[in-house]
Amino acid sequence: MEVMNRSLERIRLETRIRILDVASVVDITPHMRRIRLSGAELEGFQSPGHADHVKVFLPSDGKPLPRPERHPDGLVWPDDTAKPFVREYTPRYFDAEALTLDLDFVLHGDGPASSWAAAARPGDQLMIGGPRGTIRVPEAFDWYFIAGDETALPAIGRRIEELPANKPAIAIIEVPEPADEQRFETSSPVEIHWVHRNGREAGAENLILPAVAEIGFPAGDGFAFVAGEAQMAKGLRHHLVARGFNNDYIRAAGYWLRGEAGE
Repeated sequence: MEVMNRSLERIRLETRIRILDVASVVDITPHMRRIRLSGAELEGFQSPGHADHVKVFLPSDGKPLPRPERHPDGLVWPDDTAKPFVREYTPRYFDAEALTLDLDFVLHGDGPASSWAAAARPGDQLMIGGPRGTIRVPEAFDWYFIAGDETALPAIGRRIEELPANKPAIAIIEVPEPADEQRFETSSPVEIHWVHRNGREAGAENLILPAVAEIGFPAGDGFAFVAGEAQMAKGLRHHLVARGFNNDYIRAAGYWLRGEAGE
């Protein structure tokens, strides 16, 4: 009898600080802006996993950031440099030949990252670091489950597009309105359900949970990736376990918490 290896593979990556140029800015939906970064410093960049994160360093005083020094305790900035804002973003696309990296930013009107993205223009610069590591999900599962809000759409989009061919999948995605739905190119027979807030406050209700409760799951062992508002992710994990999911086969990440400062 063949034993299926369903253990997650954790891989450490070389962490480097890179200063990149904004090559293009495109609004892919009313609330999502894709910024393409380019530069020779992308040589050697790696992002094998759909939920990888790079740190984005944003100046808190509007002045360009100098490259920090790396010390054992972390990054050290020059004494006259204001401590930057640091946020984490999922690499959406990376082209190793063209040396370009796409990051998707949710435009929600406040927060240092959203404000920077709203004002970004070709020729601007952005400093990033990482990813520090990655997690690879094996293709040994019978099916895959994906859920999250728009803050997780870069990771969700990558996950859908990188799903194993001919493996069924279900995705539940919450966005502000129908115009925020995205299209994905995938060889998987994925069933996508969009949930629209239609003016309701993000995170005020767990709109994903009742949508999931109405859906039947395929037979066999599934792996779940859930990301977005923290309480939503926590509640959905409990729901999946109650419906028979192995807790070890669920990766639930809180990308933000309602009531805390935005991106």
